[in-house]
Amino acid sequence: MKIWLDGGLQDSESARVSAFDHGLTVGDGIFETVKAVDGKLFALTRHLDRLTRSARGLGLPDPDLDEVRRACAAVLAADPMPLGRLRVTYTGGHGPLGSDRGEHGPTLLVALGESARRPDSTAVITVPWTRNERGALAGLKTTSYAENVVALARAREQGASEALFGNTVGQLCEGTGSNVFVVLDGEIHTPPLASGCLAGITRALTVAWTGAKETDLPLDVLDRADEVFLTSSLRDVQAVHRVDDRELPSAPGPVTAKAMRIFDERSGHDQDP
Repeated sequence: MKIWLDGGLQDSESARVSAFDHGLTVGDGIFETVKAVDGKLFALTRHLDRLTRSARGLGLPDPDLDEVRRACAAVLAADPMPLGRLRVTYTGGHGPLGSDRGEHGPTLLVALGESARRPDSTAVITVPWTRNERGALAGLKTTSYAENVVALARAREQGASEALFGNTVGQLCEGTGSNVFVVLDGEIHTPPLASGCLAGITRALTVAWTGAKETDLPLDVLDRADEVFLTSSLRDVQAVHRVDDRELPSAPGPVTAKAMRIFDERSGHDQDP
């Protein structure tokens, strides 16, 4: 398998990132996960726009998007697969062991792994930890993912595929790697970006294509929502059939099922919306 590192393709087993890379030592980096279907990337322009926004939010130099596109194309061509997860990682590069950045410039790494189509519905849990909607990293897709690792491990222990966070004021926020939507009286709602959630690519398209409303929602809305679903680059739109101990046996419900159909149709007609 090939990856892109240091300006060109390398064998994944022999490629090396410095032990002093700031992305490794202090989590000083950003990334994007892009769905690859039969060698074609979905919504790549939106992902690259967000990569740049995240870089600026973290104080990193703007990534060279032409190089990123070349890297993506090269990695896809090297390892064709029907459904893949393409990961673009961009870090502060070689630096000191403390939080100060070095002067060597950023590291760009692009890798591709096989993926499988997600089930139509899944189980989620809520966790007691909070997202800080006022934190320095709020809304940025950074490599500082340890909180998500801990929360997702708890979800796996409880037979779920995702963990949902509230924020510091008790509002519903997001999952470890997904955005969350609820259906109330036939209307679709999702937390606004001010809640501290990531500006998900699939989230934005789902809002635009279904007319979902961005609404401040208390965390306990999950106890009474008629339907719940998740969105992410690899889930697309995925229904939720269990939240903690609450079963939603009809999932996907009619509103979620319609959202799933709309997303499948619209995304199938335009690979770079």
